[in-house]
Amino acid sequence: MSQASSRNATLFVVCMAHFLMPFMMSAVGVALPAIGREFNASAMQLGLVETTYVLSASIFLLAMGRMGDIHGRRKVFQIGILVFTLTGGAISQSWSIEMVIALRFLQGFGGAMVMATTMAMVVSAFPPSERGKALGIAIASVYAGISCGPFFGGMLVAGLGWRSIFYLLIPLGIVTFFVARLKMQEEWAEAAGEPFDWPGLLIYGPAILLLIAGVSNLSKGWWAWVLLAVANLGFVLFIWWESRSRYPILNIELLRNNRVFALSNLAALFNYAATFGVTFFLSLYLQYVKGMGPHQAGTVLIAQPIMQTLFSPFCGKLSDRLPASYLATSGMALCAVGLAVAASLSAESSLFTVIILLMFLGAGFALFSSPNVSIIMGSVEQRYLGIASGLNSSMRTLGMMTSMMIITLIFSYLMHGQPVTAETQPAFLNSMRWALMIFCGLCVIGIGCSMGRGKS
Repeated sequence: MSQASSRNATLFVVCMAHFLMPFMMSAVGVALPAIGREFNASAMQLGLVETTYVLSASIFLLAMGRMGDIHGRRKVFQIGILVFTLTGGAISQSWSIEMVIALRFLQGFGGAMVMATTMAMVVSAFPPSERGKALGIAIASVYAGISCGPFFGGMLVAGLGWRSIFYLLIPLGIVTFFVARLKMQEEWAEAAGEPFDWPGLLIYGPAILLLIAGVSNLSKGWWAWVLLAVANLGFVLFIWWESRSRYPILNIELLRNNRVFALSNLAALFNYAATFGVTFFLSLYLQYVKGMGPHQAGTVLIAQPIMQTLFSPFCGKLSDRLPASYLATSGMALCAVGLAVAASLSAESSLFTVIILLMFLGAGFALFSSPNVSIIMGSVEQRYLGIASGLNSSMRTLGMMTSMMIITLIFSYLMHGQPVTAETQPAFLNSMRWALMIFCGLCVIGIGCSMGRGKS
């Protein structure tokens, strides 16, 4: 098999995986009411269906990136897509909500194996002159999954029931596995033979668990703040241990001595923290302020991921020709402008304004994301690509949690725990305004990080 054919196979399986992960995440979100009715599940149990997946992925992302460097990224990817697919099949046969929650945790483990290796495989397979284009296509498939999940997930749930979402996963996952098994000829394991840092994982995992538990319960009492404090102590201990370990799962020297790598990951963290909560707020805004139904609101909100899907390949290709750091900084600046405009939305703002705003934010995020990932993956040696891929994915997860923590705190202080209703609409709009202004500020900090790495 030719090298070009192997590259195409690599890009195909990465795009399939990138589509399936967010598609399942958003489709399961649509299916939660149906799952709750069948199993008579509480609101907390339904929340755990999504939270346990995110928790598992967050715990294992860094570790699976390191596993890929040691044992081979192709091998770890194959095992991950198989675990993700088979657990999805098992969920389709669940007889209790507890079984669904437990299997979603295992599915998150498989998802971590996949997402920690995909970007590293693309960078390993493609030469630098084609890397940006390939990464742009891979990132576009993520947004395609986000776009299709609510629409097709809703159709499947309405027509065939919630289990049909997991039935669909089985053939798609199996095709991805066999293409990776039969068509990908290369294996990448530049750190083969090195030991795995089990103590580091045993420190990092509980710290992430406490962090998510604390963020999820900030409005419920002082004990959640204690969990956050203990989580931060855990992260301090983790960094101390990693700086002393000879074979760490996170090479602290990369962050200390590689300015481009460190600032690019920080820029990603601030960008995800600034942009993740926008859809949350605009969904509530369209339904409670503009009086739309869930389906109408979803149709409007799809404008952003569609723009990201369309523009990401172009932006990735552009980063092969122009300095990627300049493109990423420009994208972050567009996001900051879009967030500033979003903070000015009122009950009188037109639907046209919202749609244009979403398209503007989508274009800004596409212009930032592909070039920034290209910079991160191109700034480290081959033997650290798994660590770089895992850390970049971890920045996304931590950024999302930061965004939701800010929203939780603002709702707690400005809405005092009240639900969003016609009576509390002014308080909701005030909360949205403050949150989006803070998000805009985070984007400005991200612009500083992006500019600080220079022409890279």
